[in-house]
Amino acid sequence: KELSEDKPIKYLEPLQGEVMVYPLSQHIGAPAKPLVAKGDHVLKGQIIAEAGGFISANVLSSVSGTVKGIESKLVANGAMVQSILVENDGEEEAIEGFGTDRDASKLSKEEIRQIVKDAGIVGLGGAGFPTHVKLTPKDENAIDYVIVNGAECEPYLTSDYRTMIERPEQIIGGLKVMLQLFDNAKGVIGIENNKPEAIKVLSEMVKDIPNMEVAELLMKYPQGAEKQIIYAITKREVPSTTPPSLPADVGCIVDNVATVMAIGDAIFESKPLMDRVITVSGGAVKNPGNYQMKIGMNIADLMDAIGGFSVEPAKFIAGGPMMGPSMYTLDVASTKTTSGLLCFTKEEAYIPPERNCIRCGKCVEHCPMGLMPFELNQLAIKGLAEEFGNLHGMDCIECGSCSFECPAKRQLAQSIRAMKKIEGARRAAAAAAAPATARKLRREIIIMKTLLLF
Repeated sequence: KELSEDKPIKYLEPLQGEVMVYPLSQHIGAPAKPLVAKGDHVLKGQIIAEAGGFISANVLSSVSGTVKGIESKLVANGAMVQSILVENDGEEEAIEGFGTDRDASKLSKEEIRQIVKDAGIVGLGGAGFPTHVKLTPKDENAIDYVIVNGAECEPYLTSDYRTMIERPEQIIGGLKVMLQLFDNAKGVIGIENNKPEAIKVLSEMVKDIPNMEVAELLMKYPQGAEKQIIYAITKREVPSTTPPSLPADVGCIVDNVATVMAIGDAIFESKPLMDRVITVSGGAVKNPGNYQMKIGMNIADLMDAIGGFSVEPAKFIAGGPMMGPSMYTLDVASTKTTSGLLCFTKEEAYIPPERNCIRCGKCVEHCPMGLMPFELNQLAIKGLAEEFGNLHGMDCIECGSCSFECPAKRQLAQSIRAMKKIEGARRAAAAAAAPATARKLRREIIIMKTLLLF
């Protein structure tokens, strides 16, 4: 983290004429549905695509300009996603009411949730779960912890750390708004003890607020994962179930530092989610640091704006080195979940050749979910999706600890991640077929009963 932890956040603005790209899938759930067409003029802060289902999120334009089209574009994980292209006119013409101060104390719970939904806020730690859905649990009275995740346990990434130091007021403001939604809850900001300055700043700010506190956590990867930080703070375990249990099932709501700040900005200043802070780091970067950039900016343009490379990079990673996907090109748009860009030298990127598993059990010992990665790896290689699911493979949080610890350098996390997608698709198909199967069974029962009558 030393490459960027002491670098204050710098603002970057897209150039006039630059084409911004807004993928319709920047979140978990259904893609957003476009509300604009080619040739339309859009404003900064305008909703250009609306949530496409209950679990979905709005997409907003971060600039004013002209819609150049809607087409399939490459995103950081290698997928091609339908995207809205907007040419920046440089005028910064915003929607009505943009930036207007608002008194949160006068807002109802429904109004707060609607503002968060309209603002297009999702989990900015990387998962991208729509925040308005997370803030609407089945029983809001059962929530007694609102946890702000300030662990930032991934190596290299320091954007949350700099946000906590430079913008503590916005974080506290966002947490206050969240606590308005849950009458029985206490707010806890969890920060690892390798960030003493952030702990000091936020502890000072909450010392006179009775329902808030800062929890100093031991530095431990992957403590930033939702289930892990819940256990570290509350000693509660989110059980492994099908369908998966949620933090709300154990009385907790967890949101990343950047997400909480975005909530505060939307509520207090009428600013929807249009930009975010990312870390650009690695040995190949000429000017590593933390940069606030407009969502939709091209990553290659970002690198040009900050000075490019000191040496030829051997590997690009979107996010942190443990969980972020590798990229073969920087010609991709930044999205809501773009937390970082790592540009590694040949030495940093080197991975020894994969060898045979020696059944040493190190992957089991270091798995935070208590899984058997070496067994899941074998099931993935053989394509046994159902058996993979039966061995709780879907509980993997893809932290990469198993691959990191494996002395044989098996690509455990990668194979498990791929098989999770296959098993997830299989389960979805089975669920879709279930109603038809049930109807067929009911018809057969009715026929049998009819035959028995005669």
